[in-house]
Amino acid sequence: MILIVGASLAGLRAAEAVREGGYDGELAILGEERSMPYDRPPLSKEVLLGEKGAEEVLLPVADGLDARWLLGERALGLDPVAKRVRTAAGEEVGYDSLIVATGSGPRRLPGLEPDGERVLEVRTIEDALKLAAALDRAERLLIVGSGFIGVEVASAARARGVAVSVVTLDPPLVAAGHLVSRAAAAMLAANGVELYEEHTVASLERRPDGVLATLDEGTTIAASLAVVAVGAAPNVGWLEGSGLELENGVVCDAELRAVGVEDVYAAGDVARWPNPLFAGRPMRIEHWANAIEQGDAVGAAVLAGADAEPFVSLPSVWSDHFGTRLQVVGLPALADSFELAAGEVGAGEFAALALFDGNPVGAVSYGMRREFAKLRARIRSELPVSGSIH
Repeated sequence: MILIVGASLAGLRAAEAVREGGYDGELAILGEERSMPYDRPPLSKEVLLGEKGAEEVLLPVADGLDARWLLGERALGLDPVAKRVRTAAGEEVGYDSLIVATGSGPRRLPGLEPDGERVLEVRTIEDALKLAAALDRAERLLIVGSGFIGVEVASAARARGVAVSVVTLDPPLVAAGHLVSRAAAAMLAANGVELYEEHTVASLERRPDGVLATLDEGTTIAASLAVVAVGAAPNVGWLEGSGLELENGVVCDAELRAVGVEDVYAAGDVARWPNPLFAGRPMRIEHWANAIEQGDAVGAAVLAGADAEPFVSLPSVWSDHFGTRLQVVGLPALADSFELAAGEVGAGEFAALALFDGNPVGAVSYGMRREFAKLRARIRSELPVSGSIH
């Protein structure tokens, strides 16, 4: 019996991978949400724009998957000795091999917890549909955070004619490096977004007609509602006390086996493993492409057992906002310098190579797909990185 806890993209791909690998035994997929697996990138884009609904974001499920779906069931605990997962309903589900694919959930700040009405977040299809409906009535939207979700929500809100204020401690899209941050800040301003950089929300008053935020330096912002988008944390609470090593996710070896117990693997947002491409640097990647690749790899690893191969990944992510596409590959946030390959950062259209100690570790591009493809190919040819990366 192979049990997969997590019914999103990584879990689905893992299930399909074990079937494609010839496994014909019992397969069960346990998921906290009641919905069948769906695609999350559209939640902060097409769903907010009213272009897609719940049915349109459902992921296709392979014919012949023959899995037992345990949806609307939240995992509460793991007993790796008895090989059983305990659910919130009090049931226990046994396994021979377990794949943990519980993903990540929104980080929450004291005083800014979501209430489903005035303060929202964007993680599930229900979240996105609720925000899309709220934007119909909103005059101004306050966004706390300026990562991928924050910037995409700002773009969708502006496209719908809603005024937007963004409060952020870090520069916009900081994970993509300082060149992208510069371009993103200029793009936000050019599209009428009020950007309060290097600030935090000291307090938030929830009123019948909206919210009133007071920033750390005393500025107040009145808005119809607020969206909190300050990153994500791996969903590992249910694994505490299980014997698994937990540190910013489920700590895995290079073959995606969970450290500390036998016959347990992890994939997707929740997995932290040493990436051979980057000198074994431990990584936990929250992007769509990684969920696909790691889901495929963990399914193969379960079947291969001791003969499993290390999972090697060149991380990549894209984001569509304000009419252009941002593409990122590798780890540009680690760069100590950038080499501009084409375009101009000030014009909001460029491609650049990210370097660490003179070696390529990533690339970024706004609106220059052909040039980005060339940089991506160069990085692939020059990796793995030798030496250590901090």
